Amino acid sequence: MTKGQPIDSHQQVGKPLKINKLFKTLVAAEASDLHLKVGLPPKMRISGNLKTTNAEPLSEEVMEDLIFELLTPKQKEFFMEHGAIDFAHALTDIDRFRVNVFRQKGYIGLVARRIDSRIPPFEKLNLPEIIGDLSDAAYGLVLVVGPTGSGKSTTIASMIDRINRNRACHIVTIEDPIEYLHRDRKAIVNQREVGIDCVDFKEALRSLMRQDPDVVLVGEIRDLETLEAAMKAAETGHLVFGTLHASNAAQTIQRILDMFPQEERDLARQTFALCVRAIISQQLLKGIQSHAKRVPAIEIMIGSPIVRKLLSEERESDIPSVIKSSQNEGMQDFTESLRDLIERELIDLDTALMYAPNKEELKMALKGIRATSGAIL
Repeated sequence: MTKGQPIDSHQQVGKPLKINKLFKTLVAAEASDLHLKVGLPPKMRISGNLKTTNAEPLSEEVMEDLIFELLTPKQKEFFMEHGAIDFAHALTDIDRFRVNVFRQKGYIGLVARRIDSRIPPFEKLNLPEIIGDLSDAAYGLVLVVGPTGSGKSTTIASMIDRINRNRACHIVTIEDPIEYLHRDRKAIVNQREVGIDCVDFKEALRSLMRQDPDVVLVGEIRDLETLEAAMKAAETGHLVFGTLHASNAAQTIQRILDMFPQEERDLARQTFALCVRAIISQQLLKGIQSHAKRVPAIEIMIGSPIVRKLLSEERESDIPSVIKSSQNEGMQDFTESLRDLIERELIDLDTALMYAPNKEELKMALKGIRATSGAIL
């Protein structure tokens, strides 16, 4: 949500809006995204591909009618001033949407991401067992990274749901917007939505430690202030989850360090080395099974003693080799993940080769030959 957006009440669930017909169609088609643009029929992303609906092209008048009915007066005022606005919209208690309304070439456009509030269990997500084990950690920073639409939020929601079901603790989430709804089970879960329950991340983070949390979700780490709050919470004995846009562990580490001013990076490096529990990097791939239409390929870096040592010694370039050679510790690289998905018949070879960091290495792995790396001291 753009900083400074107004705090508004949730839209009434079930409120009869014209645009809800499109949202219902999205749910029925099991699509992930809705795209509305003046001059084109509505489009939906299904299994990763944009598909055109049978509806008529949207006129400027129809688009304004659909959008302005969806916005509250404060939201409309903000949109007219800034040209873009993010918010959550609830069709039912279960079907929710993360909506971005924007202007382009003088016209209004809309993109909505469907959020299925039913949290899928680990076994249905085809996640490695180690990710469940990381949910049981007492403290540390767990980052789930990947491009937009890679399933980061779903993975974290599943981890938090596991904690909620198994630990008597206090979970606090700061989200923009709330995606998955967690019901109190063994844990107490308090979910704060930016723009509704607090003005911005800064205010929510300032009061976080006064809320006696055990587990914290800070949502997407977009700036230094959020990163410092997450690291401080992890360093002081809390289990902290966050997301970041990065393609792998090495890029994540670089982006983390780049957020700090040059004169503070040495201390930041040492702090990050001490508090990092894991970096989970994932991409969603097209599946070939009816029960798994999208499956995650996952790289996992665990904050083991050797990883912490390399981080503190500015030798993060050696970390990919450690990941590759430490599968018995729960780590895995993308090549190993792709090999596993092929052997489990969840993806086909063409898809795996398309996403493989090194095609020849993957072909060798499928023949039982794994590239080895030198010892890291």
